[in-house]
Amino acid sequence: MRSRIRLLLTATISTWLILLSANAFCQGNPALTFKFTTVAVKGAMDTRIYGINNAGAMVGQYVDGSGVTHGLLLVKGKVTNVDDPNGNNTFCYGINTSGTIVGSYQDSGGNFHGFRYQNKVFTDIAPPGSTQPQAAGINDLGDIVGVYCVSSCAAGQQHGFLLKGSKYTQLDAPNSLYTWAFGINKNQQITLQGNDASGNWSGYVYKAGKYTKLKVPGSTNTLATGIDSAGDVVMWWYDSTNIHHAALFSKGKYYKFDDPKGTSGTVADGINDHRLIVGVYHPTSTTAEGYKATY
Repeated sequence: MRSRIRLLLTATISTWLILLSANAFCQGNPALTFKFTTVAVKGAMDTRIYGINNAGAMVGQYVDGSGVTHGLLLVKGKVTNVDDPNGNNTFCYGINTSGTIVGSYQDSGGNFHGFRYQNKVFTDIAPPGSTQPQAAGINDLGDIVGVYCVSSCAAGQQHGFLLKGSKYTQLDAPNSLYTWAFGINKNQQITLQGNDASGNWSGYVYKAGKYTKLKVPGSTNTLATGIDSAGDVVMWWYDSTNIHHAALFSKGKYYKFDDPKGTSGTVADGINDHRLIVGVYHPTSTTAEGYKATY
């Protein structure tokens, strides 16, 4: 872990009719079955999908043949470039039902800036006094979450944020030196990741001042990413060999899953209200493709 000139491209979507049963951790809890569809931009060196809205529109990024990273919007098989005109590389992380997109771009100096893309207009998103801000998630009310640094991005200087209207609220996971807010639903539940003094990551769900910790059983690190209106959370976690895998937290239970083609790891990033999950799988340690999964 989220333009004024919009270029339509053709997306190649390869459907793999592969069914995978996810593991549950509660006795008597039925396994979930996931069906995966690969999402890849034709001619791209790398494709990653980070967010999906209730209409099925997906956002993410891809790397073209020249090594430039473009933000992308995928609607019904058509990819549209979403490139902030102030940046060299653009990353799209979240999209709501009205089609507003949030993400970040890098300037010529390599610094990150958050943005909101609405009605074909880019607006920078940055808490007052921040450096390196990135906007990661947006709900149907237009509330935005993300991450920013203060004077630097050193320990204790990186915080999550919530932007509601014109008001920014700082978010810090308990006992964490680094916090990133990634997803938000219409009920104001926010997913975060917090990194503690030992360097371990834990996932959290925040609402109204309360942080609830999420930790996938058997994981060394857990990062919570997307959340739907029912409070189901997708996340990714690391095993003892430092390979990352995907998981779903639903109704108090954890389900682990992996794209069968992700032999070098799977990440879950976004979820909508229609049991659709999006993310990234790694067929090798140096390559990535996007996926969509139903369950």
